[in-house]
Amino acid sequence: MTAAALTSPDAVAPAVTTVPLADSPDLLRLLPRDGALSWVRRGEGLVGWGEADRLEVSGPGALAEAAAWWADRSAGLVVDDGVGVPGSGPVVFGSIAFDPAAGTSVFVVPEVVVGRRHGVAWLTTTGDVDPRDVLAATGPLPPSPARLRYADGVLDPASWCSAVAAAVARIDDGDLAKVVLARDLLVTADAPLDPRRLLDRLAARFPDCWTFAVDGLLGATPELLLRRTGRELSARVLAGTAPRGAGAEDERLAAGLMDSAKDRAEHALAVDSLVRALDPYCTALSVPDGPSLLTLANVRHLATDVTGTQRRSGRRGAAGLLELVDAVHPTAAVCGTPPDRAAALIAELEGFDRGRYAGPVGWLDARGDGEFGLALRCAQLSDDDPCSARLFAGCGIVAGSDPAAELAETQSKFAAVQAALES
Repeated sequence: MTAAALTSPDAVAPAVTTVPLADSPDLLRLLPRDGALSWVRRGEGLVGWGEADRLEVSGPGALAEAAAWWADRSAGLVVDDGVGVPGSGPVVFGSIAFDPAAGTSVFVVPEVVVGRRHGVAWLTTTGDVDPRDVLAATGPLPPSPARLRYADGVLDPASWCSAVAAAVARIDDGDLAKVVLARDLLVTADAPLDPRRLLDRLAARFPDCWTFAVDGLLGATPELLLRRTGRELSARVLAGTAPRGAGAEDERLAAGLMDSAKDRAEHALAVDSLVRALDPYCTALSVPDGPSLLTLANVRHLATDVTGTQRRSGRRGAAGLLELVDAVHPTAAVCGTPPDRAAALIAELEGFDRGRYAGPVGWLDARGDGEFGLALRCAQLSDDDPCSARLFAGCGIVAGSDPAAELAETQSKFAAVQAALES
């Protein structure tokens, strides 16, 4: 049975108005300190704030319940949309638990959304919000904390390496082909952590990632789980990672990643898991013959961009984006292969509840268009202590994985958020 959903009390479906903006604002600089919502890449995307409505849901039918809630809510709205592009009009931001049946997924309908797409900017307000009041400058960003203290999470590095070794042994025994193991790292500052500064620094350092924020979970993900625009679907699968170097060493590391049989095998498992899940929903699905390199500031990944066209008839043709997300998540990129055995091993070896880390995060509009990535390279701000946060990083473990090398990979991934906190 699906657990009862928690929604905002006395929620009413008010009027929603979207107007074009003459200027294209810096989206992230519009955000207030509290309640920031974001999905931005290379200066385009959506930001929002305020809370017109909210859904918290868990249980075996969590995403189906969320889809029905959003459909019912959207159907009752009075909408004046003068822009008419994906992301204009009514929008909900979502952050879905890694295990939606066990964890709590959060969906937030903002009072204010500002968007930018292909150079066209717009403002959407819900209820009695005066557009003239919502685009005032928020002022300069606060300085970075003078002091940050880090502490091991559930497992210290030596214990986590032991978990990796145990996972490799299970793979060698034939129990499974791949499992993704994550670590957590705790950070405490000498002043409250400001999400605006963290988002601004992440976007500047990782412009090719999607800078996201929903309900205190924020980060910069390079992995697009699924985009839906009309009936066109697309995804970016990442698996296989190498650090960056200086000069000729950087090129050697890049070539080594492309030539690595281990990394290419890990990558193929991730692509295959997405394609198998998505194929029944599509009349056409295009998958490149092999991966390309995605180069970020701190690491490189093997990447494959998958595109498809959703069916126009039948039950799968009627599937909305949340049903599609439910069908493809978790892929081997964040769980493993086969997924049921990998999930059981994660629960056995990781030692902590992932919550919404490595779960889908993104947005959905009333037309059914939207984008969901995977919540990676992220921090969960503490509800109890505004000076504290929890960072996450994970690695795909396959046959031949070396615990020390995997530990170094998690440290490279932690560095993405650490640098944003410290700069």
